[in-house]
Amino acid sequence: MNGKSKEILDELKSVLSGKTIDALFPPLVFVIINGLLGLEVASVISILTAVGFGVRRIFRKQDLKYALGGLLGVLVAVGFAYLSGNASNFFLPKIISGTFMVLLSLGTLLIGKPLAAWLSHLTRGWPMDWFMRKDVKPAYREVTILWTILLAFRLIIQILLFRGRNLSQMFWVNTLMGTPATIIILILSYIYGIWRLQRLEGPGVDEYMQGKEKPWRGQRKGF
Repeated sequence: MNGKSKEILDELKSVLSGKTIDALFPPLVFVIINGLLGLEVASVISILTAVGFGVRRIFRKQDLKYALGGLLGVLVAVGFAYLSGNASNFFLPKIISGTFMVLLSLGTLLIGKPLAAWLSHLTRGWPMDWFMRKDVKPAYREVTILWTILLAFRLIIQILLFRGRNLSQMFWVNTLMGTPATIIILILSYIYGIWRLQRLEGPGVDEYMQGKEKPWRGQRKGF
């Protein structure tokens, strides 16, 4: 594995941590059990599955945030489905959250503080002033535009499938356009972002924090 591939892999691990099964498995259980035994049984078993992941992490002394996030997501989704008596509404929270993300991403572009910059600032702790420099900000704005387009595309597909009430298709589309799509988008965002920062010829974040003057090496790792 060359240096760039290892760098990208390390970036993905820091974001995804390989622990998304806690959020993916309970919806799969819901879809399968709903087709076999009905909505009520599917609701109970999917919740128990999510609780099971939490218990498993407790025994292994692992971080509970993924299991708790998965459990909360299942409880909300099951609530929508059970109270309405419609299994398709299990995926309604994803449509709602997807709509929120599209509006949020678009809103950050309109106010001139791109979502990609905010997320990097929050996860890495880099100073926001660096992200807002004229020789840095365009890279994050362009990546955010890409995110907005892809998020809107996913939302449109989710809405169309939701209207068609095809539960199995909704599950597979949500799954494939969830983690796998996120991985691809993160890889493309990272590769493009680093390339764009180099072309903008601004300082790397370390150079900025150290107050270095030109000539700068620029940002070579981390976006």
